[in-house]
Amino acid sequence: MTDEEVVKKGKSKEVCGYPLSIFFIVVNEFCERFSYYGMRAVLVLYFRYFLRFDDDLATSIYHTFVALCYLTPILGAVVADSWLGKFKTIIYLSIVYAIGQVVMAVSAIHDITDTDRDGTPDNLTLHIVLSMVGLLLIALGTGGIKPCVAAFGGDQFQDHQAKQRSTFFSVFYLCINGGSLLSTIITPILRGQECGIHSQQKCYPLAFGVPAALMVVALVVFIIGSGMYHKTEPQGNIMLDVCKCIGFAVKNRFRHRSSSYPKRTHWMDWAEEKYEKLLIAQIKMVLKVLFLYIPLPMFWTLFDQKGSRWTLQATTMDGNFGSLILQPDQMQTVNPILILTLVPIMDSVVYPLIKKCGLNFTPLRRMTVGMFLAAMAFVAAALVQIQIDKTLPTFPSSSQSQLKLLNMGSIPLTVTLPNNDPFVIEAAKANANYLTFEEESINVSFQSPAISRTISLAKGKRQTLLIPSNLSAPMWEMTDDLMAKPEQGANAIRFVNGMAGAVNVSTFGSIEYSSASNYSLISNGKATFTITNGANTCEYSREFGFGSSYTLLIPSHFAWGLTCSESISGVEDIQPNSFHMGWQIPQYFLITCGEVVFSVTGLEFSYSQAPSNMKAVLQAGRLFTVAIGNFIVLIVAEIAQIEEQVQ
Repeated sequence: MTDEEVVKKGKSKEVCGYPLSIFFIVVNEFCERFSYYGMRAVLVLYFRYFLRFDDDLATSIYHTFVALCYLTPILGAVVADSWLGKFKTIIYLSIVYAIGQVVMAVSAIHDITDTDRDGTPDNLTLHIVLSMVGLLLIALGTGGIKPCVAAFGGDQFQDHQAKQRSTFFSVFYLCINGGSLLSTIITPILRGQECGIHSQQKCYPLAFGVPAALMVVALVVFIIGSGMYHKTEPQGNIMLDVCKCIGFAVKNRFRHRSSSYPKRTHWMDWAEEKYEKLLIAQIKMVLKVLFLYIPLPMFWTLFDQKGSRWTLQATTMDGNFGSLILQPDQMQTVNPILILTLVPIMDSVVYPLIKKCGLNFTPLRRMTVGMFLAAMAFVAAALVQIQIDKTLPTFPSSSQSQLKLLNMGSIPLTVTLPNNDPFVIEAAKANANYLTFEEESINVSFQSPAISRTISLAKGKRQTLLIPSNLSAPMWEMTDDLMAKPEQGANAIRFVNGMAGAVNVSTFGSIEYSSASNYSLISNGKATFTITNGANTCEYSREFGFGSSYTLLIPSHFAWGLTCSESISGVEDIQPNSFHMGWQIPQYFLITCGEVVFSVTGLEFSYSQAPSNMKAVLQAGRLFTVAIGNFIVLIVAEIAQIEEQVQ
């Protein structure tokens, strides 16, 4: 603490050389980060599957929210340094933050507007408005306290405790990631549960409600330590003084641009006629650091996409890790797990080893290495996306049609189609792949027996032609098939009845002869279906992966009995996700290594380089670079309209 600062000193004891007050700050940060990252972990899926936004809009809104969270620190820093002080700013904005979390949880309750009780909100506008209000309050709250908490923690140390203060920032960052780790494990599990008053749906209210409760805990813990804190009083509107000083320097330099006036060492020196040299020197320090911040947004442009694009990427991957099944939003836990591992290793092993080797690994060099590692992470992510794209189905364009033929009979059929060689469809099977046609109608011919039919096709659709066992039947059913991968890694399943007479299938209802049921979404794992015609019952079980679509055929030669399930055949319309989610680990490892040497270093660098009365302001400047990075993502996702995820 400097002599110029006005400080209210609390009664804080020291434990192992550290002020006791920082333990309250650390616990507060842990709970607050649990609240923030827990809500954020499921946010893009909430946009995508509850509010029904498409991928690009979900990504855009997500990054707009994140950008606001890092834009509002400027407001929080000005309020803290110029008006309320850090302590009161943290208290007041934490209350706003908690209210926002509660509003967010309420917005996710589908029963509020589900008047017909079908599990789908009937008034999405209300839910969207509530969620946007909640996110705005959260952005104001979390952003407003963000520059204050770290700087307030630094204020608790005396000048002789520089080493402890440096360790505090590492521990502080560990707490951020400890809260992030637990929340990104727990909230996706809560989201995966089903809850509701009248109908059961994915439990987003619980996934948002638990973070809201943790924010209240964070506020209470911070208030409990009130009497122990060293509270630096605000010292006037420093931001206004800085702006006026810079403005006067620019104006004065312009007035004296003639060569007849002697040059000055720094352009800010032109403010000496009106402002104190101390203020000018402090502004020079801040400007020097802000100049070094110019390349920082590019790191955050890459880093923050792990919560949006990388999560959406994971929805098209296989999350089966043997006894452990990971949800797409749970892959984010790799980041805090690696943080908790790598931060102590870097502080205790890597940095001391580099120092012993005689290398000057300065903070700026660390941050440069961090940006390079982040770029390499996205090279890895692009390679993963290329492999995923190879496994994704190719759907017809608006001028094309795709057709699959399903043989419901008990004998193979030889089929001839336009622009295709004759091929054989085995009994109770379909041709392997969809066939693409430009024509509006095609002629389907069979060799034995010799029968020909003209089939009308629907442009821009996938369809399946159900070929009955009696080819002379007057009507052949044509079904519309899925035109997208099933959402959230679920499996879209339907049954086709090739038997004479109707059957009833559990969860699908009654299915008439030569007809298909509606699709039903089934989770990964083993599913069992009960088939009955009133007099007889058959149970059919099958294992499903992630993101597939199957047509399950009850063939014409189906026989009731102990082995009845053996005659039911499955036709794969969309293959399950086959590229494993584990392949995302290298990109998470690289981005986390970049974060460790970049973000932790930047946190301490911003505090150590800041003048005593501008610490929160400079922290806000560092966080502002995060906002710019997210706005860059927003531009890429929404304005540039990049259709491929390979970026």
